[in-house]
Amino acid sequence: MKVPAPLRSLGLILALISAGSTAEAEEFEAVSARASADYVRARQPDGSYPVETYAFGKGGYWSGPVDDKTIDKMDFLTVAHVIAVPLAAQNYVPTRDPTTTKLLILVYWGTTYAPEHASESLTYDRMQSTTQEVNMAIQQHDPQQVIQQLEDEESSALTEAQRENYRRDNADLRNAMMLGYDSWWATTFHAHSGTPQERERQDMMHELEEDRYFVVLMAYDFQLLRQKKQHKLLWETRFSIRERVHAFNQALPAMALEASRFFGQDSGGLTHKPLPDGTVNLGELRNLGTLPEK
Repeated sequence: MKVPAPLRSLGLILALISAGSTAEAEEFEAVSARASADYVRARQPDGSYPVETYAFGKGGYWSGPVDDKTIDKMDFLTVAHVIAVPLAAQNYVPTRDPTTTKLLILVYWGTTYAPEHASESLTYDRMQSTTQEVNMAIQQHDPQQVIQQLEDEESSALTEAQRENYRRDNADLRNAMMLGYDSWWATTFHAHSGTPQERERQDMMHELEEDRYFVVLMAYDFQLLRQKKQHKLLWETRFSIRERVHAFNQALPAMALEASRFFGQDSGGLTHKPLPDGTVNLGELRNLGTLPEK
């Protein structure tokens, strides 16, 4: 991956937080995390992790299908300020010194663009309609010429439905990769009808075909990048929640807090965690400085 220029838009904030979220208690967040085999955080005698320094970098923003002021108005620094709090809880602390910075954490955020459900599309309706017309014509013993014409229309509708399914599958797979659903996708790809795996795949598709707010954190070896221009991904965490009934600016603190237990860890695939109920109070936001671009 090409790391974007903002090595200078880095290392931000420590703020105060009281546990909680404005999200609904029954809502579940999807979290997927991976860590490189040679990245290990051994706990100290008191159970805490040793301090690791980091700098933020702007990964990018993925806008959704409709205008949404709760996320469109949140710039990179605002999102990074919020995420810095649970990072600090895991002993990841920002720094202004490029010689001692261990991690470059790229931040991506946005809303997925989910394809419409197959059963709700105009193409699907046309396919069903033409099939019914063919069956009715056969039952009524209509002239063969009429039946043939209807069968041609049915074939055309079926071809378009297959193309639409292909486009939908590609969109679903793109979202699955972005959200960290790829492990779930792989284990249910060859699901047979009536099996538990098929039901799991239906659950997955239901989530993927809803617009979802997401955040992706990708932590690179800062010194290797700085000194040798090599990109080594040490860990990544992807977390998301359905967009419907939520506001991103209100849900983000709880999303990041719940996902933080997996920062620098391997989640063993996709997990679903309930978001805590409560309120979030952030203290004064302070910019701790920037690092000069090398």
